[in-house]
Amino acid sequence: MNIQERAKAPTPKFFRVLRTIGLSLLAVSGSLLAAPITLPAAVITVAGYVAVAGGVISAVSQVTVKDTEEKELKNNTKKNSGP
Repeated sequence: MNIQERAKAPTPKFFRVLRTIGLSLLAVSGSLLAAPITLPAAVITVAGYVAVAGGVISAVSQVTVKDTEEKELKNNTKKNSGP
């Protein structure tokens, strides 16, 4: 299963929730980084780290698929490929 098939495959419920949390972290940290007011350096540094963490969490959660569906896909491919 390549990365495109994994991204299009259904995601388990836990990882959908985790993906939403990651996107929320990314949005909040992006807002802090783009704020028109001057913020302390510590806040900017933490917001940068949170943005990276949110992006990684979202990306990993998106390409996670159910193990049973992957096994079913392999079984269907084996059944259809030969006599």
